Amino acid sequence: MGIIATIVIGLIVGAIARFLLPGEQKMGWIMTCLLGIAGSFAAGYAGQALGLYAVGQPAGFIGSVVGAIVLLFVYSKVAGGSSSSGS
Repeated sequence: MGIIATIVIGLIVGAIARFLLPGEQKMGWIMTCLLGIAGSFAAGYAGQALGLYAVGQPAGFIGSVVGAIVLLFVYSKVAGGSSSSGS
C-alpha cells in the first residue's frame, strides 16, 4: 500500500512542484507526473537513509514536493542545456 500511496502523492506533487518552480519548463504533463513520482520515491528513500522515516513509510508531502522540485530543476537544466548554442 505504501508504493501506491507514493505514486498517487507523486502525481499531485509533480503538478505542485512544476507550479512552484520558477521559469518555464518545456515538458508535458506526463513527464511532470513521472518526475513527481520519482521525486516522491527519492524523498522517501532519502528520508529513510537519514532516519526521518521508518522503512516502508512513504515520504511526507513536503519532502515529496522538495524531491520533485529538485528533479524538475535537474531535468530542466539537463534537457535545456543540451539545446543551447555557444554564440
